[in-house]
Amino acid sequence: MLLENGRAATPVYGWAERRAAGAAETLRTRFDERLTHARTGCRFHASYWPAKILWLREQQPSLFEKVARWFSFSDLLSSRFFGEAKTSVSMASGTGLLDTHRCEWDEEILSLLGIGHENLPPLAEDKESFNLVDEYARRWPRLSTARWFQAVGDGAANNIGAGCNTRGRVSLMVGTSGDMRAVFEGDFSGSLPPALWCYRVDRERIAVGGASSDGGGLYEWMKESLKLRGDGAWLENELAAIEPDSHGLTVLPFWSGERSTGWNAHARGAILGMTQHTRPIEILRAAMEAVAYRLSLIARSLASFAPGAEIVASGGALNASTTWAQIIADVMGRPVHLSAVREASSRGAALLALEATGKLKSIREASAPILQTFEPDAARHELYKRALERHRKIYERIIADQEFAKLVSET
Repeated sequence: MLLENGRAATPVYGWAERRAAGAAETLRTRFDERLTHARTGCRFHASYWPAKILWLREQQPSLFEKVARWFSFSDLLSSRFFGEAKTSVSMASGTGLLDTHRCEWDEEILSLLGIGHENLPPLAEDKESFNLVDEYARRWPRLSTARWFQAVGDGAANNIGAGCNTRGRVSLMVGTSGDMRAVFEGDFSGSLPPALWCYRVDRERIAVGGASSDGGGLYEWMKESLKLRGDGAWLENELAAIEPDSHGLTVLPFWSGERSTGWNAHARGAILGMTQHTRPIEILRAAMEAVAYRLSLIARSLASFAPGAEIVASGGALNASTTWAQIIADVMGRPVHLSAVREASSRGAALLALEATGKLKSIREASAPILQTFEPDAARHELYKRALERHRKIYERIIADQEFAKLVSET
């Protein structure tokens, strides 16, 4: 956010910031979350702007009163670079403040938070471009005549870059976190499943999906914490040698909290079933399987939007571990196609810019090659079905119980 003098007043609060969990609960008492979710595409959760703004309003009221504009970091950059404080429909749709169907700021939410349109950046048109202000044009002369576009959401760009821009292909990404998304033109009728969010790529394309807060970040945390210091080939061979669910462990992968499917901001991670014989490599394998379970639950909710769709996977974590890609295929019982595109989000942003400038008639013209396909093993899928059911039951008793999860998070 910005003070009246144009200076940032707070640090950047990312999606993993959980101190606004109580404010999200307050919002649930003041709104019908089902209706708000249908309009904005976002649940009441600490990761979204309504809870964060309400939290700051309650905790730092004097600071709240001084705020002139509420900005994302990309909005702040564009105001500096272009001299205009605008945001894209894509970025706005991920705040929880936008009516994603009308592509307008949601009046009901704004009214409760005590902010107005003047406190938010105007929405840029889809193909609206900008130029650098003189200061930066002089600093970067080779970019002085370039056409610049507002930022788009990382997930939306990832879908475009991976070639997942119709209901026939869904994107599965495991980077620091993990998610699954379907992008398609138009809108949708009916209700949005509670597990999912609904954002926008632009005014013509919608993105529906769900996110797991833990993915490659949890993998790295475990690798370091468990002192698994062998090279990548050794680690892959050790992980691949472990049979599905043979370790007897159940991991609840919520080191960074929970978004989809239950949206419990008080969720914390857990490793259950350990004995004196449990090996560190088995804990890592169990965590990878647990992330796959969470993604499979998102896939179930997403099926109504993209029935029978191909799964195209990308992300640094899967590029580094084909074992993980195979685990996901076996858990879901569906082929997983690993994209040959290494930087799908960057490629997607470039394709959208080329389309906006008329250099590309449609993003559908840009095919995205597949590097490798992982076919599911039927026997392993059956083992994972039972393991997933155990995981689900333990989740229901520990995480879905909001009061118990809150008690655990506060101790």
